[in-house]
Amino acid sequence: MKNNLILWLLFTPMISSVVVYVVGRFLAPNDTEKPNKTVWLCVAGIAATFVPFILSSINILNGKSVATTIGDITLAFDGISMLVSLTVLILGLAVILFSVDYMAAEHSEEKFYGLLMILITSIIGLSTSTDLFNIYIWFELMAVSTYSLVAFYRNRATSLEAGIKYLTQSAAGSIFIILGIAMIFGTTGKISMQDIPALIASSKRIMIAAGACFITGYGIKCAFVPMHFWLPDAHSQAPSGVSAMLSGIVIETGLIALLRSLSALNPAAASFGIIFLLIGALNMLIGNLGALRQSEVKRMFAFSSISHMGYIALGIGFFLTFQESTASADGVFFHIFNHAMMKGLAFLAAGAIVFNLKQAKGDHSPLMVKDLDGISQKYPWYALLLSIAVLALGGLPPLAGFISKWQIFAGGALSKNPWAMFLIVFAGINSVLSLGYYAPLVNRMYRHQPSQTVLAGISKCSATMLASLILLGIFVVLLGLFPMLISNYTGSASSALLNMFR
Repeated sequence: MKNNLILWLLFTPMISSVVVYVVGRFLAPNDTEKPNKTVWLCVAGIAATFVPFILSSINILNGKSVATTIGDITLAFDGISMLVSLTVLILGLAVILFSVDYMAAEHSEEKFYGLLMILITSIIGLSTSTDLFNIYIWFELMAVSTYSLVAFYRNRATSLEAGIKYLTQSAAGSIFIILGIAMIFGTTGKISMQDIPALIASSKRIMIAAGACFITGYGIKCAFVPMHFWLPDAHSQAPSGVSAMLSGIVIETGLIALLRSLSALNPAAASFGIIFLLIGALNMLIGNLGALRQSEVKRMFAFSSISHMGYIALGIGFFLTFQESTASADGVFFHIFNHAMMKGLAFLAAGAIVFNLKQAKGDHSPLMVKDLDGISQKYPWYALLLSIAVLALGGLPPLAGFISKWQIFAGGALSKNPWAMFLIVFAGINSVLSLGYYAPLVNRMYRHQPSQTVLAGISKCSATMLASLILLGIFVVLLGLFPMLISNYTGSASSALLNMFR
């Protein structure tokens, strides 16, 4: 049974993607204003995927292994796989529910849902891979699906431009990844991450060169500065559900792929830890400064994602450099989950607002900051949930973002290293700085008079959109008040990370 669980976990969303696309071609509604019925097949596919996920998670939490081997390929479900799978399934469900009405009037709606299911499959597959080559294969499958989703509005020049920019930079990153894999395979003759460390321990130059290739290649997908230029365009031009997936889990999955690959170079872990600390500091600063300058809401959130990848990179840097305990790693995985919920909620709430104000009337212009003036008077639920999202992202207690940032900082403080203390203070200042662009959004929604755009917006709110927002909002509030609810998942993930670099 154990061996079948991973295959069930992977094949359920993969088969669902094919079924959704094929059936969707035949069940396309005559009324273009109605959603394609295959969206509910997506919901059923996600629900079915939860079954092997829960069974696999029970085994992991009970200290049992879940792995399978097909030929020379081994797939293993560990603590990291468990956390990543939980995150993508919850966020994916929210995005699908949100898209029922949001994508109802769009051409080739079935392709959108099919690509979403492929994206979910690739993320789960990547998290279970145990060798460098298959990590890369799943990574490329994830990339292909996201290229198509970013450029889904193919009749708009800006959307195509964002997709091409994303494709070009990501393809350049793939070259570096393949080069890194080739260096290691040429030196050791192995691609399994368990076999490589002992064989490459004496090859310092190869380790440094291959590590640099991995950090550059996967760093593009992670939006590490200065390889982040694709992200603001991609997030702002993609459908709001896709923006939520990109920011909430796709860039974090790039980080998981990077960590898995670097674990093959375990003897050089401390050196890479210093690089992560530098990347973390740069991402926090550049992301915040970029967000402060934005007048378009989704671009602001995109730059915010760059900043939050900085907090995550900082926590990884603390863990790899000092390894005093797994406290910083606990904070990293807690923040990965929290960021998915917070940023997913932010993008979907902004998408719901732009749908009511513009898209439902055929206006595809972006949501500007000034469009939020007074929306609480007409859309109180959307305003409340967007406020929860941005205040949590800003680290305001007692919401989820504060707790996970605190865990990262506390983990770094355990090292008692002066440079670690400096970076913690620097990160704290950046967290306060982020309120410089989050707080004005809340102020506009509640204290300004409604703009003409708000007054002219449709009054009816979509039940499925609101349900998806409430789902994510519950996680953002509850995990701030009761962080222990997910401690088994984050603890298992940090233990898996410790085993990778032991």
